[in-house]
Amino acid sequence: MDIQIGKGKTARRAYGIDEIALVPGTRTLDPALADTRWMIGGIEREIPIIASAMDGVVDVQMAVLLSQLGALGVLNLEGIQTRYADPYPVLERMTSVGKHEFVPLMQELYAEPIKPELIAQRIQEIKEQGGIAAVSATPAGASKFGSTVAKAGADLFFVQATVVSTAHLSPESVVALDLATFCQEMPLPVILGNCVTYEVALNLMKAGAAAVLVGIGPGAACTSRGVLGVGVPQATAIADCAAARDDYHHETGNYVAVIADGGLITGGDICKCISCGADGVMIGSPFAKAKEAPGRGYHWGMATPSPVLPRGTRIQVGITGTLEQILRGPAQLDDGTHNLLGALKTSMGTLGVKSIQEMQQVEVVIAPSLLTEGKVYQKAQQLGMGK
Repeated sequence: MDIQIGKGKTARRAYGIDEIALVPGTRTLDPALADTRWMIGGIEREIPIIASAMDGVVDVQMAVLLSQLGALGVLNLEGIQTRYADPYPVLERMTSVGKHEFVPLMQELYAEPIKPELIAQRIQEIKEQGGIAAVSATPAGASKFGSTVAKAGADLFFVQATVVSTAHLSPESVVALDLATFCQEMPLPVILGNCVTYEVALNLMKAGAAAVLVGIGPGAACTSRGVLGVGVPQATAIADCAAARDDYHHETGNYVAVIADGGLITGGDICKCISCGADGVMIGSPFAKAKEAPGRGYHWGMATPSPVLPRGTRIQVGITGTLEQILRGPAQLDDGTHNLLGALKTSMGTLGVKSIQEMQQVEVVIAPSLLTEGKVYQKAQQLGMGK
């Protein structure tokens, strides 16, 4: 039901992940029986978790390790890895500078031109080590470097911006990327995002997207919601875009994966996204805490280095364990940030569902007190869910 904000303006209530809870059904099952496999762009993965294309999260080593562990990592083609032959001294500067000097330094470092030969080199380095070469660029970057990505043999191409639509208006001097033509001409699957509404998600699917990314501004290091005032809380956004996927599948027989992108910290967050209809999730800050992550315990958004309007910041997340501990366990922390796969399997067992498709159908309730009810001592002592 719409809520009246004032005369002439009504609004629909939208819900975030922290405001909902999952309801067990009439059966339970052993977590070992839970099947978490999913498909993206014709590639099957055991774990429905993707590492975000952020410079503090994914480099060549992380992409390879994530592939080996059953997940997926996406390399940012407009970041440090493709601007500098040796990116690690640059990353050292980015993680050692003070908070007031960080954005100007980012703007300086990201002014270095992107080098097509480094794009090809990074893709080849991932593939030579047996990793899945998933890469990301903005629509402008995709238009400029699409042929380089294709020739280098990448496996998946993520075309990402704060908001992506098939009805983009540009100045006469700028030729906008035709998403439908791009998807049709690229010899590899193209994932499009980001979006938060039924209509845009449906249009991206019709344009030929192999998967659609859902989420505007929920990321831990993103400030778009504060800078632009734009966004829809994730639970509602995922459910709306999942409805578009189901309708598109019913009409065409083509199933396009929906990926919840941003704002997810714990295993419980991931479980709730899937129960709202997501097929998989994309996360950044949880992986930025890995010992192997290039950010050395720091995490920053993709729009942070904008020369005119930065829409991200650098946050210190610390190093809490290895990538394997974070993704597959064993957990050494009690706050849900370790063993994300184990959390998903255990939640599925508790809910009595055997597959991701069954998980998408579980009952969801509005529960704003879910994370605070009965947690007085944890909050007071900064333990577990009270951290």
